[in-house]
This record gives sequence, C-alpha cells and structure tokens, in this order.
Amino acid sequence: MAYSSGGRLPFESASKLGHLNVIESEWVRALIKDFETNDVGDANNYENDIWESFDPMNAQPLQHIWVVDGSYVPVEENHKELAFVKTALMTVEQSKIADIDKEYPHPLKLQEIMKDSALFHATVFPLRNLKSAKGNIYDTVRHVIYDLMRNDEGGQYFETLKWLAYKKWDGKNNSPSFECPHCEEKVDEGIPYDQDTGKCPFCGKEVLLTDMVGFHLDMNEDNAPISVASSYMLIMEMLMLFTVIRLQWSNRDPNLISNTLFIKDGPMTLKGQYSKLVPNIREFLNFAKKQGRPIHLVASEKSGLFFDYLSLSSRFVKPESGKIKYAVLNHGYIRRVIQRAPDRGNPYGMRTNWGEKVFVFLDENTHMVLNMTTGGYEKENSYPSTSDIIGLERILATLPTLISRKYEGALYPVELVNGIASMSNYPSAKILQDFVKDMI
Repeated sequence: MAYSSGGRLPFESASKLGHLNVIESEWVRALIKDFETNDVGDANNYENDIWESFDPMNAQPLQHIWVVDGSYVPVEENHKELAFVKTALMTVEQSKIADIDKEYPHPLKLQEIMKDSALFHATVFPLRNLKSAKGNIYDTVRHVIYDLMRNDEGGQYFETLKWLAYKKWDGKNNSPSFECPHCEEKVDEGIPYDQDTGKCPFCGKEVLLTDMVGFHLDMNEDNAPISVASSYMLIMEMLMLFTVIRLQWSNRDPNLISNTLFIKDGPMTLKGQYSKLVPNIREFLNFAKKQGRPIHLVASEKSGLFFDYLSLSSRFVKPESGKIKYAVLNHGYIRRVIQRAPDRGNPYGMRTNWGEKVFVFLDENTHMVLNMTTGGYEKENSYPSTSDIIGLERILATLPTLISRKYEGALYPVELVNGIASMSNYPSAKILQDFVKDMI
C-alpha cells in the first residue's frame, strides 16, 4: 500500500512497470484476451428467467400511505465530537399523490399534501471528549436514548418498543436476552413482561429496556463511534413505522391496517446486537397474516450491491405493455449471482433481515430494488418464492402511482419525507457546527 499525503509531503506514486511480470503467465494472457472481447452486451451474461409479469389492473391499490426516513450528521469542533440524528414519519393519501405531476410537481399541491401530515424525532449524542455533569459518555448515551423514547410523542415510540420486545399481540413474554451494561453478563431471561426497567441477576444494578436493544455494546466509557448514531436512526425508523402499525392494529376498523402501505427508506435489516428484534418482527407479521390482516410493508434501496446489479441487468428485461415485471430473489440466487459467494454456515439474512429482496421493472427507464416481507424465514436456497411475499399484488398495483421521474427508480413518498428528515453535510452540518461552536 502506498503512503498517502499528509499535507506537507507528497503521496507515494505507484510503479509504472510493476505489472509487467504479471502478464508472463499464460493464464493471465488468456484472461486479458477474453477481457478485451466485446461481448458485454450479450443478454446471456444475465439470468432473465427470474422475471414474472403482473397486470396492475388485477389488484386493488392501497389507499393510505405511511413513509419513514432518517439521517445523521457528525459534527467536530475543538477535538469534541457530537452526532445529530433526525427521523421523520409522514402520511399521504394515494389519491392525492396520483394527481401530482411527478416530474414538475405544483408547489401548492405539495403544500396541501404535506400540511399537518408529518412529524419528526431528533436528538444529539456525545461521541468524543464530552462529559455531562451526570456521567460519562457511556451512561449519558444510554439515558438519553431511554429518556427520549419514553418522552417523545407521549411515550408512543417507547410503547412500541415494549410491544415488540414483549410480543404483546400474542400473550405475555419477557424481552429478548441481552448483555448487562454494567457487568457484561448475558441476561438470558431478559426483562420481565411490560417493565420499563429491570435488575441484573448477576450484579443487581438497574438495566433499562433500551439496554436490551444493545447500544451500549458499541461504546466504552469515554467515547462512542458514529455507528451509535446510525444504529439509533435505524431503530427509530423502525419504531416510528411500527407505532402506526401498532395503533392501526388496535383500531376499531379492522380493515384499515390492510389497506395501508408502509414504506421505509433503506433495507429491512438490523445487524449485530440490534438484530435480536428481527425474530419478533417476523413473528408479528406472520401472526397478522394468519389473522387475515396482512401488513403491506415495502422498503426502497437507492444504492448498493443489488441496485448496481439491477442497473446493469435491467437493459435485457423485455417490457410488456401495461404490465409490471418483477423478480422475487431467493437466497440461492442472491448468494450465487449477486454476492458471488460460496455456501455459508449462516444462510443469507437469517439473523439480520426482516424483509426479502424484490426487483421491480416498470419500463425501460424505471426499475427499483425493493424489500418486502414474508412473516417468516426458511434456510432453503429456493426461499422465498412469489407466494411467500405478503401482499405482493396490492403493493405492485400501488407502485405506478407513486413513481417519481425526478430520480432513478424513486418513490415519491420517499422523496417527500426525505426533504423533512435529511441533514446533508452542507449546509446542515455547517449550521450545526456553528451552533456547537457557540455553545462551547
């Protein structure tokens, strides 16, 4: 690896002749010859038998839409570092979005849609060289998270955390197991049903329900990485969306929840210690499906491995007039074609994903990577199939009215909520930096 420039001295340049001995191999020369062959346009390079067709006229579009998004920005000043986090939840009616010109939207119609339709949640975390009067960074972040969830929106988000952790839709259960933030012992029995706090059976100290999520495992006493902010954003996005689901689940109109589309920006994934909530989410979605009240959930991926693959392969998909092309990706296809990886001990997404990947192709200019739910998980390479996806047909029937022509494969509700939740590096970060500087 070459030396980089530190500002005073130049970087180390690469050798101009260092590659010559590489091409002495006959195998390498054969590869170079094949590499220079002009056959990249061959559709046989991509597997097109995964695609299915659907006529959106064959299903009823979903009428109500809830969408969530979030962002975070680290700010550093005088060797002190903070992270600002913001998440936003918004509701729109499908009929109102359908009337908007997605390429040149009228400002007054946008104002009508967004009026009294959104709320947001915001916080700030100390990351480095900061200490409150009440304790170090480790304890400060733990209690900030606990207090925020308990107090914001009258404690609705905290109640949703309890609803998921204790599986309140299906009897009385303890929370998932977790590591004690004080003695680091694993508390296998979790926190007792419906409790905000508990006692560690090993050290006897108080543990918070938010400790069960596992933020403290990313920190030490004196500093925390930016991953605490990004993980908090993902957890809050999930909790805000499931707060609406929880409230609609108990609504006196039992059909309301199954006539609503819930949209999340970014994949349906919780990694590391945060994935302990994934089995509970799957259980609820499966429970709702068995009750005849399916939850229509979709997440949009704007970049990454799947998006890059679809961008290359979509040119070979043959459109059908009036129909939507889609592909439900099973685990074997993802591992073999997308990830290009061998068989693993842990099947794809078993611990981390509460949604499955679905490619959608509307026309030559519109394709997208979506996540949809199944309510369960199976290890087989052939899983999932089209029949496993919850509400696939109604979701597909709703998509054409939500497409934006402003960005590649964009959903208009995601665009709208992103305008509320987004904190770009500039100017937002500069404004926050000036605020921090004044406070210091």
